[in-house]
Amino acid sequence: MSDIESPCILVCSIDMKTGYCFGCGRTGDEIAGWLGYSASQRRAVMDVLPDRMETIERKPRRETKRKRLARERSES
Repeated sequence: MSDIESPCILVCSIDMKTGYCFGCGRTGDEIAGWLGYSASQRRAVMDVLPDRMETIERKPRRETKRKRLARERSES
């Protein structure tokens, strides 16, 4: 079984104003249905996430584990 691409950064909290996750920008319905989406459906959602993230007022205050690991890999 191949890995499923996901924008999740393990900051799972929904912004009540926009309905988007503070960490990844997906809606609750998108998060719940993610494993059932086809690769093209997941890619279509991921393509709009950067624009969604711009609409969220509060950003996570801490560096997530996933971001820290990615940063450490890029610094190596």
